[in-house]
Amino acid sequence: MNARTLKKHLRYMVPQMRLVLVKEPGDRVAINGPEDLSKFVEPLKMYAEEHFVAFHLDAKMNVVGFQIVSHGTVSASLVHPREVFKAALLANSTSIIVAHNHPTGSLEPSREDIEVTEILIKAGDLLGVKVLDHLIVSSSGIKSLREYYAHLWAQSGAVK
Repeated sequence: MNARTLKKHLRYMVPQMRLVLVKEPGDRVAINGPEDLSKFVEPLKMYAEEHFVAFHLDAKMNVVGFQIVSHGTVSASLVHPREVFKAALLANSTSIIVAHNHPTGSLEPSREDIEVTEILIKAGDLLGVKVLDHLIVSSSGIKSLREYYAHLWAQSGAVK
């Protein structure tokens, strides 16, 4: 059985998936640090529930897309690496920056925030999509975990 015959045979047994990316027109914005993302994450400051967002970057550090990964409750949101990296891989991103809000106003990361960051860094290393930062956003400002918890990236062997 050759590849063509196999494909014909499988077509009747398994639905074939086709992925199509549509590139929206617009200017790309380069990211040079956490402060450059402030205009992107500004709306997160006002949400009453947690939202977890991934920003997709190309090799030149331009934001090429984003994905709202999770919309949670007032104190938590469910985040899984599969969901975080799915759209980033489809967009051919070389890196991502993730952000989520704390409706309580606190900028301090929870134990779960640190654990999720560690898991995402490790998953990104395996997939070849670096996690550059994890931002916590609240009505009182923005905090970069990369800036205040750099050891998370050093442990994974991620490039600084």
